[in-house]
Amino acid sequence: MTPWILLDSAQVPGNGGELRLYQRGNEFSIKIVGRGELMNSRVHGSEDALAEHTCTRLVGCLKPRLLIGGLGMGFTLAAALRHVGDQAQVLVAELVPAVVAWNRGPLGEHAGHPLQDPRVTVREGDVARILKAEQQAYDAILLDVDNGPEGLTRKENDWLYSTNGLNAAYTVLRPQGVLAVWSAGPDQAFLQRLRKVGFEVDEVRVRAHGSKGARHIIWFAKRAV
Repeated sequence: MTPWILLDSAQVPGNGGELRLYQRGNEFSIKIVGRGELMNSRVHGSEDALAEHTCTRLVGCLKPRLLIGGLGMGFTLAAALRHVGDQAQVLVAELVPAVVAWNRGPLGEHAGHPLQDPRVTVREGDVARILKAEQQAYDAILLDVDNGPEGLTRKENDWLYSTNGLNAAYTVLRPQGVLAVWSAGPDQAFLQRLRKVGFEVDEVRVRAHGSKGARHIIWFAKRAV
């Protein structure tokens, strides 16, 4: 079998460890040292579903504004762009600058170069800063950060999934807006926190790779008013 080739590495801010970008033939992998693979260019069915299911919930929204927390390999962003109109605006918050560079470079082709789309703005930094700074600014927030509520890389990411973080997301959403959260697995306590904040919640199980692969969880939490 063709060996993996290390292309680049980068530190995650806040003592979050070291990310490494690998290539094997036409396949790419992002791993975190000591904790295994975070994502792979061959397996992105659940990332696609995160965006597709969110966009179908934006009924009657002609000029939607979306906030995506976590760029990853660009598949969630690419799927969102396929399902929103020409008047949409999408802000992507990515904590690790190197991940943005990788998507502008070797990873871009796999997702169809979504960062080149004029509807997209990238902000290098923590998505939590945006949630703390704005009110009723977005029709949808898509969080694909650190494996979900059971994070792998940064302790600071716990805030996003806390009651305070969810309250901030509720405030940032417009009426009828949707918070979509990807997770590697179920989390009953997190589901209860979403409901306690006031969201109407659907929990959806999706496959990592189309009809195959591991089952992941996506919560779709709607702000009613």
